Amino acid sequence: SGAGPGSGPGSGPWAATACVVTGASRGFGRSLARLLAPQLGPGSVLLLLARSAEALAELAAELRAGSATGSASGSASGSATGSATGSASGSATGSAGLRVQCVAADLGCEEGLRTAGAALRELLQDASFGRLLLVNNAGSLGDVSKSFLDLTDLEEINTYFSFNISSALCLTSTALRAFGARPGCSRTVVNISSLCAREPFRSWALYCAGKAARDMLFQVLALEEPGLRVLNYAPGPLDTDMQLLARTKTGDPGMRQHFQRLQENGQLIESSVSAQKLLQLLQEDSFPSGAHVDFYDI
Repeated sequence: SGAGPGSGPGSGPWAATACVVTGASRGFGRSLARLLAPQLGPGSVLLLLARSAEALAELAAELRAGSATGSASGSASGSATGSATGSASGSATGSAGLRVQCVAADLGCEEGLRTAGAALRELLQDASFGRLLLVNNAGSLGDVSKSFLDLTDLEEINTYFSFNISSALCLTSTALRAFGARPGCSRTVVNISSLCAREPFRSWALYCAGKAARDMLFQVLALEEPGLRVLNYAPGPLDTDMQLLARTKTGDPGMRQHFQRLQENGQLIESSVSAQKLLQLLQEDSFPSGAHVDFYDI
């Protein structure tokens, strides 16, 4: 049971949908949440997950007020600190009865991951949902001032991969186990990927490795679970805080200049524009499960 090509969310309202977006407090995740909210019909819940409780509360209030326009100022989707953090959750009711639930948790630490997992299990045990959409967006660039040979600190490396790989794997498996394979229900999992999953970038060893690993994890998921719809979506070079880090902190001079030129030549993509492309992919639902689709492919 599950959706095949053409039987996914479609272009109409997505009734009774459990929609989860990680890294939702800013950047691409925030833009995507603004676009998804109007698509979610009666009986739906939009669960927003990020580290910042305040930013999540602001977004939930905006969605509740029905002011989601799809426009958003760009910023990074998340960062790994490894520090333990508290958690908070809340909910708000938006237009057309949409419930918005916020979970503040640091996915880079075990406490935060437990908090997020518990929230997913509690939400997804609701048998009234006929559709699941999980968007794994949370991620960080890492210390791009360092070359491969500078990466000698095991704790730094493990912390990076824990946040950028392990948490996405754990949250996805937790969500899918909680939701189950319900007859006639649609389940879609999106991994926010990157060109760096396919090509090496100097000074970006951790980021490239993390993105490549995530792509492969979700390709394996697509093979193991043919009833799922799985998409690796590369959103392109976004005009976010992450890009600001790329053009100011990247250790390799040539790479740093490359990112500076993208910005100077107006080649960076607004988060809302790329999020709209992803929404289009989800509505058309014709991608091969497990595929890597780039912004420029559409």
